[in-house]
Amino acid sequence: MPVYEYEHAGKGCARGKRFDFYQHIKDERLKTCPDCGQPVERLIPSVFVSTPTTDSELKSKGFAKLVRRDEGVYENVTALDGESRVWEAGKADTMPDIKRRITD
Repeated sequence: MPVYEYEHAGKGCARGKRFDFYQHIKDERLKTCPDCGQPVERLIPSVFVSTPTTDSELKSKGFAKLVRRDEGVYENVTALDGESRVWEAGKADTMPDIKRRITD
């Protein structure tokens, strides 16, 4: 069941100025606080997603970044120890070791 965040229009009550409320997704949003009856508004949740931006962040998170250097030739700028820095299309032995990067 989803958790929605609400905010009192006034000072709040025992729940506080802002409070979380479990509701079924099909339920109507609250118009008043279930405890004190004050008017409330449902807030839009803020979502923060951290995206790796540097090669070292990509490497530490298990990503492989290939940069095209020539026709069918790519440089693996996030190569792990033992991996080839150059990947050539059609040569499997130069491909990044995906099994080392992905863990359960």
